[in-house]
Amino acid sequence: MATVRTHRYTVETGSLATMLEHRTNLIDGIRSANPTFAEATLIKLDDGSYLDIWRWESAEDMQRASQVAASIPLVGATLSLTADHSVLDGEVLDRR
Repeated sequence: MATVRTHRYTVETGSLATMLEHRTNLIDGIRSANPTFAEATLIKLDDGSYLDIWRWESAEDMQRASQVAASIPLVGATLSLTADHSVLDGEVLDRR
């Protein structure tokens, strides 16, 4: 069953373009190293915060990638442009 990791965060003022560039490069790198990384969806909410939803084919695949992520410098560089960061994991039960 597919698994999602949902990040909620704000972006430091004036840093959105840089964060989006870092995010794109990070997703490209993760996708090339992890073929089970299915998609990433970024949503800007009415309150100015963002939801960044990353879908994996399984929880095991997501966990393996998460363990490696700490050693990727672009992860820290991208996160440094955000604040109020929280993470929730969940299993996809229905998708239409």
